[in-house]
Amino acid sequence: MSKLPGNAGVSLLGDKSLEFYRDPVSFYRQRIEKHRSRVFQSRLLNRPTAFICSVQGMRELLCGEEACLLRLSLTSLFTGRCLESWTDYITSVCERCLKDLSLSGQPECVYTVFKQLGTELVLGLYLNVRPEEQPELFQEITELCTQHWHGLISAPLSVKVPMWSSGFSTAMEARDKLMEIIKDKLENDTQGFVGSLRSLPLPDSSSASQHLLLFISALIPKALASLLTSFTLALSGNEQEETRRRALTDAVYMQGVLLEVQRLWPPFIGGRRIADQDSTLAGFHVPKGHGVMYISHSVHRDPEVFQQPDSFLPERWSGRNAGQEHFLCSFGSGPRNCIGVKLTDAFLKEACMYLLKHYDWCLEPPSQDLEYKWLPVSRPANPPTISFTRLDPTRSDKIDTR
Repeated sequence: MSKLPGNAGVSLLGDKSLEFYRDPVSFYRQRIEKHRSRVFQSRLLNRPTAFICSVQGMRELLCGEEACLLRLSLTSLFTGRCLESWTDYITSVCERCLKDLSLSGQPECVYTVFKQLGTELVLGLYLNVRPEEQPELFQEITELCTQHWHGLISAPLSVKVPMWSSGFSTAMEARDKLMEIIKDKLENDTQGFVGSLRSLPLPDSSSASQHLLLFISALIPKALASLLTSFTLALSGNEQEETRRRALTDAVYMQGVLLEVQRLWPPFIGGRRIADQDSTLAGFHVPKGHGVMYISHSVHRDPEVFQQPDSFLPERWSGRNAGQEHFLCSFGSGPRNCIGVKLTDAFLKEACMYLLKHYDWCLEPPSQDLEYKWLPVSRPANPPTISFTRLDPTRSDKIDTR
């Protein structure tokens, strides 16, 4: 067992949180090079923290425990017949939100379009609230989710004075209003996800409402928008026409494209836990009380697992990395992965296939700053604009995507 490379510094003065949040990618790359190790320590949120940037370390951190009974109960709502029952709605949302991309004749800010798409999907599936049926309620919940999310990532200071409230205070008010809507839905809706959730053997009366609050979080549409934005950027332009054609006609290659988008541009930079006892990760000693943070952006570029780690190579997933999807941690991994990951995969495939069947697209203007920011979700710092051209419908009708 080896000592963690690096230095956790001293309390407060040695904290590197600001440096990390400004540019997490440069933060980890500089330290990997300095310490010649993909596992190192620094101080984050004023706590000594082990940073995990290797596939091995990530797997040891996230895949060493069995899922709890509560998780197993909830999983039934995201698999099998429940998942199949949502397919038609996912298709209808994609068609409604994406059918008019080329009508205005103007370039589209794709992140905004995709975030609206994700919001409609989330609120329709989880709360049975759909904009075409309940536009005012849909708009109210959307605004409350945004206030809740933005407030939670602000300083956790609940302050209210005349004419002004802190972001955190506003978030708590939005949360209370959302919980009222959620509880009303749980009491009165018998159909869909809400109705199914009520029938589960949950540990207490508040568990269902707490989980619904999490599932409708504004973070989920942002994550879906992040991946769809990265997909359109990766396959943009005439030089990617062959890639788009092959992805549309070859299901295995299409899956490789989606995996490669998640590998290179994971929506979340990583996740953090606290060691409740002395532990060993990737051969290094992690003392009790240390923070432990895996960095998905770096894990996905581990050269011991992924050759040419910075290159977009969908074919790697039917070659050297076939069957190694579990090495990705875009949504966690193992028993600690996102419980809705199969639903996310189904949605992404449906949305991307719709785009491929119906559009060609390219950056407009051709030269744009596509430098990514990585927090709170990854996306270009300057929202990219893309011009869509509708394909001849007779062409898409003749394509077999089985």
